Amino acid sequence: MQPRLIRGHKSNRFMDNPTDISRADIGNITKILLGNNCKTIGSMIESQNKYGVSSVRNSYFAMAHTDLSNQLENVDGFTHSSNYPSQTNILESEWGAVGNIRYLLSSEGSKDINASGLGANVYNCLVAGMEAYAVVKQDRYTAKFIHRPAIYDSPMALNDSVAWKICTAAKITNDQFILKHRCTLA
Repeated sequence: MQPRLIRGHKSNRFMDNPTDISRADIGNITKILLGNNCKTIGSMIESQNKYGVSSVRNSYFAMAHTDLSNQLENVDGFTHSSNYPSQTNILESEWGAVGNIRYLLSSEGSKDINASGLGANVYNCLVAGMEAYAVVKQDRYTAKFIHRPAIYDSPMALNDSVAWKICTAAKITNDQFILKHRCTLA
């Protein structure tokens, strides 16, 4: 099952396809997920009587590339994670929120080089709700840490070996609860 594809809006003056991320895109994604009866992952963070903070709505999570950090900050209604009323329960990679979507950024986020109509890089933001995907543990197999002392690992007994292994699989459990938003940089 493939995540449903949402392309950027058409406000870019060169009409690239897809285009930069916008508040309209984010609203459209939220509308689709709500229409699919998808539950949010992140709980609401209520506002407090502090300077420069604003509440954060119940949210879906978007996983995106760090190159989008500046562009996200330029979207209307963006709240940086440092401006959340409470700093508890914020994920390490959480950059901020727009509407009902909280953005988790990683340098290993999905990026297609020169893939737009005008040759720009295209970024794939995966927006997920509750129960969109799961990690399946197989055959009651647990993670194993393996250490082989030097006496067993090399003829001269010079080098130890250390490894770990795990048996899991990721699965999309409901493809209507995960969307792929494709966008470029402005």
